[in-house]
Amino acid sequence: MKKPKTTTGKKHLGISAFPIILLCFVLAYVIYQYVYGNPANFLNNDPNNHPLQGNLLGTIYKGGMIVPVIQTLLLTVLALSVERAIALGKAKGKKSLQKFVVAVKKALDGGNVEQAHALCDVQKGSVANVVKSSLRTYSEVIANKQLTKEERQLALRKDLEEATMLELPSMEQNLPVVATITTLGTLMGLLGTVIGMIRSFAALAGAGGTDSIALSTGISEALVNTAFGIATGACAVISYNYFTTKIDGITHSIDEIGAYLVQTFSGDK
Repeated sequence: MKKPKTTTGKKHLGISAFPIILLCFVLAYVIYQYVYGNPANFLNNDPNNHPLQGNLLGTIYKGGMIVPVIQTLLLTVLALSVERAIALGKAKGKKSLQKFVVAVKKALDGGNVEQAHALCDVQKGSVANVVKSSLRTYSEVIANKQLTKEERQLALRKDLEEATMLELPSMEQNLPVVATITTLGTLMGLLGTVIGMIRSFAALAGAGGTDSIALSTGISEALVNTAFGIATGACAVISYNYFTTKIDGITHSIDEIGAYLVQTFSGDK
């Protein structure tokens, strides 16, 4: 039997992570220099001096160049989360996936393959693309009376798997970057903390005595990086788990319709 051609329709590819990271770095650096580093946040309007008492922005600025790096990671997570939400929304299609699955099953129960095709055209998205490809194969193997029931099921399963594998990369795009940031954000925060503490104690040693103000300021500056790193890692974990769960739901809908298509051959002769 000639292998049916698998066509999954228009792809819903998202934006590449690299330009997003680059834009987030530029934005983070601008915020660091002109918002946190605003002279009004420091004694005598000089960023080289200590921050004004209780001024959080000036304290964040004193965290050093690790701050814009961590902030880049945080902004990247937020930007990619929005990008993935839009991309997966398109992958799901225009209507509820549950209603779409029910409608396709109902059409197949009545033997109306054309109606199922029409439902896919209306639904659009990755699920509809995979189902439409499987329906095309379904029609071809039914029309081929030379095939046994097992051969029909095998051909349909193979087409379903191939169509799903073609759609999965577009749904999972940029998620590996988010997964990397879950660890990288925390590590960069720890690095900033260690650097801040080293600078703090070095300043105390250079002063030749105990300076409680310098010590408390240095510690607070170091802990800013810890806070940023933990917040970045937490946001990345939440984002990654949320979108992987969404993808699992989409692939479950594909598997459900695919299994139903295969089962319909059980009554064929």
